[in-house]
Amino acid sequence: MKFLPVRKPREPDALELAHGHSELEQAVLKSRRLLHKRAVVAGVAGAIPVPGLDWAVDAAMLARLLPKINEEFGLTPQQIDKLDSKEKERVQKAVAMAGSVIIGRVVTRDLIFRFARTIGLRLTTAQASKYVPFAGQLISGALGYAALRYLGEQHIRDCVKVVRAAVLALPAPERRVAMSYSKTQAADHSPDRVPG
Repeated sequence: MKFLPVRKPREPDALELAHGHSELEQAVLKSRRLLHKRAVVAGVAGAIPVPGLDWAVDAAMLARLLPKINEEFGLTPQQIDKLDSKEKERVQKAVAMAGSVIIGRVVTRDLIFRFARTIGLRLTTAQASKYVPFAGQLISGALGYAALRYLGEQHIRDCVKVVRAAVLALPAPERRVAMSYSKTQAADHSPDRVPG
């Protein structure tokens, strides 16, 4: 009797998790655009045949990218500090359930390396492939791109899980806040307005 391996069900991606919540979907899409730009740079750095350069670039890209993704979802330490105590508690529980080491924290180099350990094989494969002329550089560059995309997608998915579990309202984009502020200022100073 042969036993077939049990196939693990595919985990939904961030956009599928955000389905039905337009603000959350927009945050996912904007985060993915940021991620794509950073992953391309990491891929290019991975193709340059200088050992260690790709990890330095990856760490720098993640140090800039992860706080921006957190900000899109209202999960920076500063944004969380502005929440009331019940909301903070819900966020902390949701972060613990998601198992994220990045959400709600100041992103440091050590934190990035802990986060990146999930793809530790990439280091040895990418470093070894750099020594194979041309094809190895392409493989290394592709691995750099794929690794950063993978880490970024995992983080975006964790952010969506936390926002959904903690039932948070996403922060308004600066443009919307500025527009609504200017509209209220215009309404306050309109000649038709009667002081109340």
